Amino acid sequence: MNNLTIKQMRYFEALARHGHFGRAADACAISQPALSMQIKELETSLAVDIFERGARQARLTHFGEEFALRVREILRAVDELGDLARASQNRLVGRLRIGVIPTIAPYLLPTIIGNLTRMNAGLDIHIRETVTPKLLQELAEGRLDTAIVALPVSEASLTEVALFSEEFVLVRPGADAGKPVPNREMLREMRLLLLEEGHCFRDQALSFCKMRSALPRELLDGSSLTTLVQMVGAGIGVTLIPEMAVAVETRSASVSISRFSAPKPSRTIGMIWRKASPLGKQLSQIADIVRQSAETLRIPGALDHAAGLG
Repeated sequence: MNNLTIKQMRYFEALARHGHFGRAADACAISQPALSMQIKELETSLAVDIFERGARQARLTHFGEEFALRVREILRAVDELGDLARASQNRLVGRLRIGVIPTIAPYLLPTIIGNLTRMNAGLDIHIRETVTPKLLQELAEGRLDTAIVALPVSEASLTEVALFSEEFVLVRPGADAGKPVPNREMLREMRLLLLEEGHCFRDQALSFCKMRSALPRELLDGSSLTTLVQMVGAGIGVTLIPEMAVAVETRSASVSISRFSAPKPSRTIGMIWRKASPLGKQLSQIADIVRQSAETLRIPGALDHAAGLG
């Protein structure tokens, strides 16, 4: 046990997370044989098996599951020691791991990254794009420093900072331009295209329409907003998208865009991070940059001009 190292714990955590030697080795930027050797040395040091090895996967043993919980706590504490040193500096330098949900990332990230790197020359930005539940888990495990999500997330261990709000707009086939905008009662009778399960934007759209998550057959799922808009352009149905996505998603689709009358569907976008993070002050400054980046994309009247709103 005296030979247990931080490096071995990081390799162990990667294999526990991926359940596959090849993918874990890639995540750690080492060869698969080197990873296997380190895991074997770790098991020898512990004098107990921590993985059940199969043909295609490595599954944690009962001891391995408990060991993983302790290892993640240790690694998070080690990372926070580094963060503590970074927090003592006047500006944020080094690695910054940002999580972003898919209905924000393609539209806001280019501006955010450009502004962050221009204002913080020593910043090494790493982006993780995935759905909110996974971002929350990775924040809790210390694998992310912060995340940009739809609020609220209502996690007692996290700081939430609201950045801006935006409306949802209705996307219909181009032939429907100029037609009256349906209210939410009418939407429930239409073929509504939504993102697949796991996306918070799906739940927000359903909430606006006052529909259950268990969808009837006439509603269809897509993996991205791009897919949904292209399906609308093909005449398959209608969908909702956030305001920030309009300029990008309507460039190559024959669709019409309309605003809803009150009550208008909307969402609040914000940043979250662990309350225990030593980088809280610096992340608050990052939040200001993200807010400013969003403002540069929200030019009054730009949406109407770009998409021909009805």
